[in-house]
Amino acid sequence: MSDIVAQLETVKRPRLLLRTARLGAETYNRKRHLPKLLGYDCREPAAFIIKELMQLEQEANEKRRTNDASYSMHFHIEVLIALMCEARDLRASLDQAA
Repeated sequence: MSDIVAQLETVKRPRLLLRTARLGAETYNRKRHLPKLLGYDCREPAAFIIKELMQLEQEANEKRRTNDASYSMHFHIEVLIALMCEARDLRASLDQAA
């Protein structure tokens, strides 16, 4: 699981996207937001969910970088919010286990 945390720490995104996601993280609700983003009830382990969110975020970022007409900044920010919060919770659980 620590490799997932290391991957997340190397992600580089525009400051405005990250700043907005940090603000949105204050109101994140896992039970409400994850099913909307992933399309299914999220009872899987945190590592699995983070990998799914990372894939969604990479796809959204690629659309952003290539000026794809289907890019949604709103969706990208929602994925970043979920990713930040899930990673935070994973780090906290890893710290407690140590």
